[in-house]
Amino acid sequence: MELLRQFIDLFLHLDQHLSQIISDYGTWTYAILFLIIFVETGVVVMPFLPGDSLLFAAGAFAATGVLNIWVLLVLLFVAAFLGDTLNYLIGDYFGPKVFKRDYRFLKREYLMKTQGFYEKHGGKTIIFARFIPIIRTFAPFVAGVGTMKYSKFLSYNIIGGLLWVVGFTVAGFIFGNIPAVKKNFSFVIFGIILISIIPPIIELVKQKMSAKHQ
Repeated sequence: MELLRQFIDLFLHLDQHLSQIISDYGTWTYAILFLIIFVETGVVVMPFLPGDSLLFAAGAFAATGVLNIWVLLVLLFVAAFLGDTLNYLIGDYFGPKVFKRDYRFLKREYLMKTQGFYEKHGGKTIIFARFIPIIRTFAPFVAGVGTMKYSKFLSYNIIGGLLWVVGFTVAGFIFGNIPAVKKNFSFVIFGIILISIIPPIIELVKQKMSAKHQ
C-alpha cells in the first residue's frame, strides 16, 4: 500500500517532484526525463511511469525558462523513438522463440491473430497507442511479436513519437502556467490520465456489446 501511495503521489504532484528534480540536478534533469520516457516506452514491464503527464509538466516548466523547450522536444522524441524501437526488437527476437510451441497461455494461434491484426491495423495502432498509458508500452512489443515489417513500424513510430511528444510538451508550454491550470495542476494531471484511458474503455465496452449480439 505504501508503494501505491507513492505512485499516486508521484502522478498527482508531478509538478512538485519535477521542480525538486530541477532544483537538485539542474542540467542533468534532461537526462532523467530522457531515461523516464525511454524506459516507459522501451521496457515492457515498466508501463506505469508517468508519460503524458510528465511531458505536460516538462513543457510547463520550459515556459518558465528553467528548461529549454527545443532541447526537451528533441531529446524526448529521441527517447520515445528509441524506446519503441527497443520494445519492437525485443518482441521480434523473443516472440518467435516463445511461440515455437504451444503453452497454456502462449499459443501459436495467438501469434497468428496478432500478425493478422498488425497487418491490417498496425500503423494506426502504433500511432494511437502513444496516447494511451500502458497500451503504448505493449503495442511496439506486440508489433515485434507479430512480425510487423520494421520498415512499416519505423515510419509510424516516428509519426506517433512526434505527435505524442510535441503534442503534450507544447500543450504544457502553452497552458501549463495559466493561473487556473497552475493552481489546480494536480487536477489537470488527473484529467490527462483520465482522458488517456477513456479510449480503451470505450473500445472494451464496444467489443463486449458486439460479442453479446453475436
